[in-house]
Amino acid sequence: MLIRNAEVWQAGPADVRVEAGRIAALGTLPALPGETIVDACGGALLPGLHDHHIHLAALAARKSSVACGPPEVRDAQDLARALDRPGTGWLRGIGFHESVLGGILPDAAALDRLVPHRPLRMQHRTGRMWLLNSMALDELLRAAAPPPGIEREGGRFTGRLFDEDAWLQRALGSRPPDFSEASRELARYGITGVTDMSPRNDPAMAAHFARQAASGALRQSLVLAGTPALAEAACEGWRLGPVKLHLHEAALPDFDTALAFVRAGHGQDRPVAVHCVTEVELVFALALLEEAGHLPEDRIEHVSIAAPELVARMAALGDEAGLRACVQPHFVSERGDRYLADVEPRHHGDLYRLRSLREAGIVMAGGSDAPYGSPDPWTAMAAATSRRTSGGAVIGRDEALTPEQALALYLADPLDLARQRRVAPGEPADLCLLDRPWAQARARPRGTDVAATWVSGRLVHQRVDKAPVERLPGADAAP
Repeated sequence: MLIRNAEVWQAGPADVRVEAGRIAALGTLPALPGETIVDACGGALLPGLHDHHIHLAALAARKSSVACGPPEVRDAQDLARALDRPGTGWLRGIGFHESVLGGILPDAAALDRLVPHRPLRMQHRTGRMWLLNSMALDELLRAAAPPPGIEREGGRFTGRLFDEDAWLQRALGSRPPDFSEASRELARYGITGVTDMSPRNDPAMAAHFARQAASGALRQSLVLAGTPALAEAACEGWRLGPVKLHLHEAALPDFDTALAFVRAGHGQDRPVAVHCVTEVELVFALALLEEAGHLPEDRIEHVSIAAPELVARMAALGDEAGLRACVQPHFVSERGDRYLADVEPRHHGDLYRLRSLREAGIVMAGGSDAPYGSPDPWTAMAAATSRRTSGGAVIGRDEALTPEQALALYLADPLDLARQRRVAPGEPADLCLLDRPWAQARARPRGTDVAATWVSGRLVHQRVDKAPVERLPGADAAP
């Protein structure tokens, strides 16, 4: 394949030849007989974007789910309308936040008033909790004994289920979902690779990912983070990523137990990725890494609240191969107004820092946390540069990045975040073609600018109104 008239990222105007899934040459290149020609029309040709923190199975399951929280659902009436669906089988809601019901977490009886005729399971926006109505409770408890994470009050089950996804799957007898639609959506954004950060990824889940990749349902290249047991799985169609430690401030693990977990991951020569969305969680994570020592590519996920002294501690753990940060800039836009209402004012300046981390020398990468955030990296880039909430407020104006710095979050090598991937000979032909030059795209990043996406030289997305692929007249004959 020959891509002509491209504005190659950090290389300028050039043609790009792709052979055997890799970039073979850049320059002013003559077409070869039988070669597929793509006219980029001066559009920016970027390395394919990589989502460094996503939950693919949950994103795929979202396609058959009902949105139950902001921005689609903002109050009790919205929620009632959203859940008013015909049918008798299971109803799956996602994205619920207690602000919808005035700060109240509903119990089974409250959900019965909304959905009395079919079993309902509704996931909280954090992904940590499921809310069940009475029909759902009865059906699940007939299938399996109650787990430790099911809440009880006064001897009865409330319908609130905490951190029991594995139990829920067993009780439902459910199988992991098909990734086809989710993968197509990611390809539309120019995403050619993902790092799945689900903490329960194990050899069984790895086998599902491998089957999805082999079948073509999963188009993107894949790095899998998860349990220590992943190291025992056959890496077919994926690469081994960090061990994931998911901290919860309300139920922090015993320090020595968590320390042993970190050391076990390091013993496999795997970095550890620690989920930190509160100040307490970040303090705990840094204490673990200070005690255990760090490996290259150890990383903090989210860094949602980071006071200056904690940024300094993160930097002190780093060196040329030190502690990394995986950030979600779009949460400022998607949730910023709620953060301003709920987070203590003294922490408003500490929310989702970007420039402070960069200036401290901490290597960053960008992830969506989808489906708990939008999978669109272009909206995240826009939020990283504007720091503007959906309501128009600005959070941490001094934390803004330039458009180029925001894009760089998604160009990092997933196994070496300090290395920026390039469009250069020898590199994998994971490419994202925009329909306009970067000077135009940078002013207002939009996913709709993506005209075509290739993974290892294979076309996985081509915008319907932009058909860039053509063939030279008479070029089908062999030389």
